[in-house]
Amino acid sequence: MIELKMADGNLIDELMELTAQSLSRLEINDHFNIIKEIGRGKYGKVLLVTHRCRGTPMALKVMPKALTKLQGFLREYCISLHLSCHPCIVGLFGIAFQSKEHYAFAQELVIGKDLFAVIQPRVGIPESAVKRCVLQIASALEFIHEHNLVHRDIKPENILLLDRHCCRVKLADFGLTQKRGTLIRLISGTLPYMAPELCAVAVEPGESSPRAEPLSVEPSLDTWAFGVVIFCILTGYFPWERCTPSDDFYQEFADWCRAPAKADTPSQWKRFTPAALEMFSRLLALDATQRCTVGEVRVYIDEDWVRTVPPEGLADNKTLKASSTLSVSRSCIVQQMEVE
Repeated sequence: MIELKMADGNLIDELMELTAQSLSRLEINDHFNIIKEIGRGKYGKVLLVTHRCRGTPMALKVMPKALTKLQGFLREYCISLHLSCHPCIVGLFGIAFQSKEHYAFAQELVIGKDLFAVIQPRVGIPESAVKRCVLQIASALEFIHEHNLVHRDIKPENILLLDRHCCRVKLADFGLTQKRGTLIRLISGTLPYMAPELCAVAVEPGESSPRAEPLSVEPSLDTWAFGVVIFCILTGYFPWERCTPSDDFYQEFADWCRAPAKADTPSQWKRFTPAALEMFSRLLALDATQRCTVGEVRVYIDEDWVRTVPPEGLADNKTLKASSTLSVSRSCIVQQMEVE
């Protein structure tokens, strides 16, 4: 297994070197018909295009050179290409190039919304649809982890739907994906999906350096984010805004995790069945070394996750509002620095 993992890491490096040597230079308008923009973020934008010669529709991810390092572009493209054979991961066409002002690569066009778009605030989506989505994303993450990689950006916006009922979904966006063992020195800004050990290396306003030692990138980071995503799509809420002691909702959850027999179940978690609470306690173990693997959610698939009758004491004023918090998540910018 160790030899296989090393081989995967070496293969990514070799792909990056080969791609850099053969990266074509061409202008987008000369080879593609631009239909419309279908996505935008800090990275750049995604365009719906058709190939001028073949007529093939595709999604073209375009990154401005002014904001993108060549190595970062090559890493995302080569990792995406390496993983794109999995049925629950967005496919690639093997087309990568640079123009005068941009780097770009072509990927499978997924006609449909992302998971974020179908979550009904304060309600979520039906449990049956959640479970279909969970099984597919767990499969994709297992595949990624088997290749000694960590996605690092698991959130509803990066789960694309081929239909509204989550019969088929695909994981996208490998811009933050890194090899297991890469060291994260610091981050600026946090998201609700980020594990507590990752939030610990965040630089607080007014500080110039993190308070924690560099963090090794491990699959447990994806496991935590996966657990938060499951909570969000089941409820339409975030369980917290950030995993730090200053967040009352996270601290209440952490206290319960440390002493579940003594502490009351946090208010926003009372809607879940005992089986679901057990699942969440394993996915969201405070100690990263104690977290289960993403694939272990299959143990709970045949169990009910949400109580059919809400328990007493589940008050709206004690939960986070998804309508505001989820909206914030789309615009949050997280800057990260790694040390190999």
